[in-house]
Amino acid sequence: MVSQSATHQSAALGPKLRTALNDILGGSAASVLTITFGLSYSLLIFAGPLASNLSYGVAATFVSSAILGLVIALGSSLPFAIAAPDTSTAAMTGILASSLVERMAATDSSAPVLGPVLITVSLATIATGITLCGFGMTRMGRAIRYVPYPVVGGFLGATGCLILLGAVRVITGFRIQFTALDRFANVLTLSELAAACAMALVLYLTWHRTRTPFGLPAILIGGVIAAHAAFWLAGISLAQAQAAGWTFTPPPHVHFMLPWNAHETGRYPWYALPDIAGNLVAVIFVTASTTLFNTTGIEVAVHREANLERELNTTGLANVLSGVFGGYTGCISVSRSVLNFNSGGSGRLSGLTAAAISILMLAFAPSLLGYMPKFVLGGLLIYLGADQLHRWIVQSRRRLSLSEYLSLLAIIVIILQWGFIAGILIGVVIGCATFALSAARIDSIKYGFDGSEYRSSLDRSRDDLAVLATHGAAIQGLNLQSYLFFGSANRLYQHVKALLQRHPECRFLVFDFKLVTGIDSSAAYSFAQIKRTAYDRGIRLVLTHLPPAVEKTLRSSEFISREVSVVPELDHALEWCENEVIAQHQGLEQEEASLRDWFIRLFDTERDAAELIRRCQRLEVAAGDIIVRAGEAADSMHFILDGRVGIMVPADGDRTTRVRSLGRYTTIGEMGLVSQTPRSATIQAEIASILYVLRADQFEAIMTGDPALGRKLLTYFVSVMAERLTFANRTIAVLRR
Repeated sequence: MVSQSATHQSAALGPKLRTALNDILGGSAASVLTITFGLSYSLLIFAGPLASNLSYGVAATFVSSAILGLVIALGSSLPFAIAAPDTSTAAMTGILASSLVERMAATDSSAPVLGPVLITVSLATIATGITLCGFGMTRMGRAIRYVPYPVVGGFLGATGCLILLGAVRVITGFRIQFTALDRFANVLTLSELAAACAMALVLYLTWHRTRTPFGLPAILIGGVIAAHAAFWLAGISLAQAQAAGWTFTPPPHVHFMLPWNAHETGRYPWYALPDIAGNLVAVIFVTASTTLFNTTGIEVAVHREANLERELNTTGLANVLSGVFGGYTGCISVSRSVLNFNSGGSGRLSGLTAAAISILMLAFAPSLLGYMPKFVLGGLLIYLGADQLHRWIVQSRRRLSLSEYLSLLAIIVIILQWGFIAGILIGVVIGCATFALSAARIDSIKYGFDGSEYRSSLDRSRDDLAVLATHGAAIQGLNLQSYLFFGSANRLYQHVKALLQRHPECRFLVFDFKLVTGIDSSAAYSFAQIKRTAYDRGIRLVLTHLPPAVEKTLRSSEFISREVSVVPELDHALEWCENEVIAQHQGLEQEEASLRDWFIRLFDTERDAAELIRRCQRLEVAAGDIIVRAGEAADSMHFILDGRVGIMVPADGDRTTRVRSLGRYTTIGEMGLVSQTPRSATIQAEIASILYVLRADQFEAIMTGDPALGRKLLTYFVSVMAERLTFANRTIAVLRR
């Protein structure tokens, strides 16, 4: 029994031991990258005036690596995650430190800079951590995914350019400026830069293409050995190489100092905060965006899903602790986490191993720097910066449209010229404008239809269907989609104007909002323009499937009124429009039948009646409308089919008086049409009336083309004038009594 129990325990212990060994191995492999990058980051941040304090930079780097690696290893939703300072975050930290030193030097060149730099970097790291925790707890971190892609690309592209400039500063000891270009004419300086570029080229030709775990340290060690071999062959000692600037002067030991003491805080240059606030915000933005992008990158690389809010909270806590202990910002690393995963690491012991090795480096880093040629780490920085620039300036061209790519380049230039805050703000404006222009090109109309081809589900009689087949184009409809804003709504207005020009017979314009997600106030103005255009043409607007938010916007802009019908469903809207069209045209058919019967009674034959109807033009007038005015040319006559009109003549002053009224089945203007004299009276509709107009040119066409009908018309005119003359004589006789 004891033997079997021991066997089971050893069998269970075997897989656990193998897993632990794999985690330690994977964490150790990732630590190689952490050490290599960490040394280059130290040199990037503590360069120029801060170079004499490099020992503090080395300490801050590996303290940051240890704390970030420990906290994220314990709290990440990805158990194999390896965290440390990142290239982008280190570059932004270096810019923050450099801007503070420059501001202090401009005010007091003798003021000590180490304490203020450590305090500023720590405050920025703590602020970054608090911001990340806030994003994680409120789920606002996802909002950064709405930042336009060219803005992020321009931001990171500018960061790559700044890394390149920082690499030059690490190698030469001074930055690139137009006023200091003469310094680069030095043969030694050019030789150092050429050696660093050669190192970067070697990294690109070898490690860039393979990405083997130990490839990078092997190449760097090979570069160090080759450099020292060249020094030996040239007869240059290590001290002489350090004096000439070929190698770093090693600090005697790593200085670890907490920035929080009363003396340093008391003399902190608070006056410099407004000038460096933009760079401080940039540190927060870069760390937050890098955290999100790196997490997404790891998800894609290893096919694992991460909890975004948990990653933000964990990274935020890690940065707060890093800032408290004098470190700087960092986050989960794609290259190191994927390397750990591919090396067999799957548990949290990997991150703990990487953190422990970072602590050990606090003792060994000085001796490493003493033998490290500047061009080796400088070449690594050139490679990292060039790789980032290539990714965002060259490779992004295949993923972006021309306008987006040009905006990315513009953002890079703006950041390099005026800083990160200006770049972010102008970049967001450019991104929004580009999006608006792109979205405006998206057609807001999914499809259009008219009543002759797209009908309601109501079954109708053959007669009704025949009317709709003939006159269904009086119903025009548009199925709308997407979000309607000033760009797309204006295109909709232009489309509606063109539609109404093509279909002058349109009397009902139906808008289906079923696929519309929203509308802004500018789009509501475009709908007001559509409403005015429709009203001028006597067209009824019908809205269906109107979302509550869209209806509220349209009502607040007073677009929806009694002239606009709102119907819940498209089918019911089409049914109502069809009923109106059928009723209207059935009424016209009855009207034409009544007109035909009248003309048959006047001219005896149906053929003559049909010919005269063909020559006449229908006119519908409202009560009070002026039909003709006195003094105008008598170029037409009117058959009154329905209604009543009055013959008005001038009276005293500006008044007019009615001398006669004419009702249905009577005519006006026939005497003027024959005599072609100006009209002697004004004719005004007393009630709504329907008239048929025979114009002078059509009368002449009848007289020449159909003499028989012309004679009948003249005979009718004579009989009408005789009746009116008889009436006038009777009236005169009565008045003489």
